[in-house]
Amino acid sequence: MTKPITRRNTCRLCESKNLELGLKLAPTPIGDAYIPREGLTKPQNCYPVELFLCKNCGLSQLLDILNPEDVYCDYIYKTSDSLGLVTHFKNSVNTILQKIRPDKNSLVVDIGSNDGSFLKFFKERSMRVLGVDPAREIANEATRNGIETLPTFFDGELASKIKKDYGTAQIITINNAMANIDDVGSLVEGVKSILGNDGVFIFETGYFVDLIQKLVFDNIYHEHLCYFTVNTLKHFFDSIEMELVDVERIQTKGGSIRCIVQLSQGSRTVSPSVNELIKLEEDLKIHEISKIKEFGEKLNDIKKELLKTLNDLKEKGKTIAGYGASVGVTTVLYNFELGEGLLDYIVDDNPIRQNLFSPGLHIPVLSSDSLYEKNPDYVVILAWQYSKPIIAKHEEYLKKGGHFINFLPKIEVI
Repeated sequence: MTKPITRRNTCRLCESKNLELGLKLAPTPIGDAYIPREGLTKPQNCYPVELFLCKNCGLSQLLDILNPEDVYCDYIYKTSDSLGLVTHFKNSVNTILQKIRPDKNSLVVDIGSNDGSFLKFFKERSMRVLGVDPAREIANEATRNGIETLPTFFDGELASKIKKDYGTAQIITINNAMANIDDVGSLVEGVKSILGNDGVFIFETGYFVDLIQKLVFDNIYHEHLCYFTVNTLKHFFDSIEMELVDVERIQTKGGSIRCIVQLSQGSRTVSPSVNELIKLEEDLKIHEISKIKEFGEKLNDIKKELLKTLNDLKEKGKTIAGYGASVGVTTVLYNFELGEGLLDYIVDDNPIRQNLFSPGLHIPVLSSDSLYEKNPDYVVILAWQYSKPIIAKHEEYLKKGGHFINFLPKIEVI
């Protein structure tokens, strides 16, 4: 029987054992394991969420790894669920095609392709496309919708099969999944094996600088094993005969980077953006353990202030709901201790999550229409990165005397 969790003792980029604990968050269940009523009697175990810093290469990472089958094979998140992400992908494809100028009918492979939203835009531009994603239902649905998707994990064996059946790829992409891979070296070796001589590997991933500066702590959860900087990525690719040639900061997921990598003999010149961002990271001392510990102290201060605000409201008999039922919300609920009767229920706009219960704490998730049916006195915006569109959508709730509570970047009652 496969263990539900394993712990590694080496850095997943450089294999050093020189690792130091920087941030210990509250243990949580699998963050996206929202369950139906009939599942409430089944135990949902909590697992460590601890951020370690490699003192050798500077990568911040989780060392505890959940069994990928448990996390991904019944995955319910879809790209199209995330506000603004499909539009971002359309713009991203336009940018990539302008920079790379691939041949028509060349192959684009997207690893962690989810519902095919990204590949769809390449297909519309006369490219051959192939997705790879282990979430079986979502992958099969993507195939039915015209984006051929292999419902499995990407590894060396699959890379060989893709090269044999489809040929080499001019573009290989990973969006918001590079950080989810435990064996990054093996993944990239598979990418190298199917990349054409002048092909490129392009990935978007969360940027640790943004996470630290903007306090995006809800991006720290079991799925996200790596928290990348440009410096750590450059040294990693240098070590495996690849070259990081371009980096662009983008706004998705609380702050990310889009990286373009080629084989070491590739024809593209290195953009100034690479060294500019490395210089920024050095100036910010982003690879020092003190930076991560300072981050944890700021979170603790916000937690204390939020709990005081909510407990004061509860003592006055006020009803309080939460807004948002994502994987990151599980990190928020556990670390800010928002269970134990503080939140009466959670609302969410996504029908797939409605009428389920939050992982572990089992807070009911209702439609956002409940704001008008139940009229809670206050609503904590758990999905704080989307607070502006949420507030704009529910002006009527405010007019009826309701209040929203933001907790980042500071506590604010609206």
